[in-house]
Amino acid sequence: MSRTIVIGDIHGCLDALNSIVNAFSPSSSDTIITVGDYVDRGPNSKGVLDRLLELETTCNLIALKGNHEEMMMEVLEGRVQPYSWLNYGGVETMDSYGFIGDLGCVPKSHRDFISRMPLYHETDSHFIVHANYAPDLALDEQPIEILLWAKISSQLPGPHFSGKRAVVGHTHDREGRVFEVPHLICIDTYCYGGRWLTGFELETGNLWQSDPAGKLIRRPEQ
Repeated sequence: MSRTIVIGDIHGCLDALNSIVNAFSPSSSDTIITVGDYVDRGPNSKGVLDRLLELETTCNLIALKGNHEEMMMEVLEGRVQPYSWLNYGGVETMDSYGFIGDLGCVPKSHRDFISRMPLYHETDSHFIVHANYAPDLALDEQPIEILLWAKISSQLPGPHFSGKRAVVGHTHDREGRVFEVPHLICIDTYCYGGRWLTGFELETGNLWQSDPAGKLIRRPEQ
């Protein structure tokens, strides 16, 4: 039986990502959906993107775009100056690539990967976006500012008109708690800040959690 696992904001925490993936040991029939924010703040953004590219070859990976990937690409493509991005974790990201003054240190494979990331994914029972949604709009009509930037802490949406449950990230809980109401679950559990990375199985509601060092602190059988 195939499974669908959604993984929260990774932010350069490669050890935690590996721990979660190894814990549920995905097969080629399983789907992994990552909610975005793979880069910035944590220590190994390059390694996280390398790992996601590997996962594309072993299971069905759907890597959504987060606002941090959006900021990164704006700088890499010369659309904005780097100062704002650097203040929000870009320094750690460029350090992971060995940046010494040349943005070419970010390989084309990573740029292409980010450029083709979708903004949402939908199943029969759930939809997954990085940040937030407008409950009265179809997913393909959602403003990008809401999908990538709007925190649920300041703008908690009502149930989506589709009747499907939302899975989101972006709004981290500093205590590492999963936020859950009947129509929505937020799985950004502040891994880069010393809490956990969370994996959530859509079919069962099972949770896996790892600390930044890769120590598994929660698994379904607990």
